[in-house]
Amino acid sequence: MSNLAYSLKSSNSRSDDTLFQRIADELRGKGYSINPAALPAYLTNDLLSHLQAMDTSQFDDAGIGREQQHMQNNFVRSDEICWITGVSTAGRNWLDWTHRLQLFLNRQLFLGLFSFESHFAHYAPGDFYKRHYDAFKGDANRILSVVVYLNPHWIPHQGGELVIYQDEMDNEGIKVQPGLATVVVFLSEDFPHEVLPATRDRYSIAGWYRVNTTTADKIDPPV
Repeated sequence: MSNLAYSLKSSNSRSDDTLFQRIADELRGKGYSINPAALPAYLTNDLLSHLQAMDTSQFDDAGIGREQQHMQNNFVRSDEICWITGVSTAGRNWLDWTHRLQLFLNRQLFLGLFSFESHFAHYAPGDFYKRHYDAFKGDANRILSVVVYLNPHWIPHQGGELVIYQDEMDNEGIKVQPGLATVVVFLSEDFPHEVLPATRDRYSIAGWYRVNTTTADKIDPPV
């Protein structure tokens, strides 16, 4: 490894540790962490280049109006998704970064995070995802939700905010602009949230850390 490559790797590692520590501290303190323009530049560029090269046929409908188990009411989403499997270089780099975050949070917070799943999400102009939870109390599978935005030059009036609500009674929420490289992490069971419509195409990665809930009758997460 050249001196320059070693220096860049060390710098990236220190930057990651700083971000990981902030995420851990904020999860411990308030249950969520919002970090504008925080994803490392090399990873942001890799993911953005990969996304821009993807064919639209690689995205599938995310399931409009699909009823979720344990939900009392249907919720509606109109986005499309493509699961990240690690086949591409960008996908492998992303999964490596999220794995290092997983190890860090397990050491800091003793969460027992076991696996991670994620997908690209595309919201066309006007698309939305109504208020919902990523996991439900007592159904301990998804523990942490992770969202990363891949939208260069996003302007606030274009909409598309993620709104994180403190609880069921909160009708105002915390609005997060979907600007490039913003990283959001929150406890999946604790925060209802939604995606507001935008006036331009909006891209993100949504992911979830899960615990191992395997029993004699079921393997979860599936292998």
